[in-house]
Amino acid sequence: MECEPSPNSSRPKTRIPLKIEESLAGISIAILGIITFANVVVRYLTNFSFAFTEEFSVFLMVFMALIGGSSVMAKQGHLNIRYLVDKLSPKARRGTLIVAILLTAFTFLLLAVLGARMAWDEYRFEVTSPGLGLPTWIYTVWLPLLSLAIFGRAVGVLVRMWRRDG
Repeated sequence: MECEPSPNSSRPKTRIPLKIEESLAGISIAILGIITFANVVVRYLTNFSFAFTEEFSVFLMVFMALIGGSSVMAKQGHLNIRYLVDKLSPKARRGTLIVAILLTAFTFLLLAVLGARMAWDEYRFEVTSPGLGLPTWIYTVWLPLLSLAIFGRAVGVLVRMWRRDG
């Protein structure tokens, strides 16, 4: 009973297509690149900076990290330290992997709950961003949503492991 991801685990069969996360990550990278390039060109030509774009850039980087984390979770591609785990028996290795995935799922579920509370507080108290004066909950609401996506992908990995190894 081997707990290693299969050779074709880079594209596991999931109910919700991985293309969603991959496309959103690509779009956010493209927008981030365009904003950054435009800011550099304008600053070079006019000595004027689009300082307000930093707000969007930071949001896009966090969004991209979380959406990428969701995709990588589904592919079981997160970094891990294998030196000690590889010395374990296959059964102990599988148990260790399950515990790690459960801890990850719990962490992102907790992050979703706390992130939702933070977004609600920002909405309720009408907190605005310093750069553009936009309501900050517009940015913050993505933290619990994408944390739930990662939680869901972790549960999906556990379900696939259960079905595969029974």
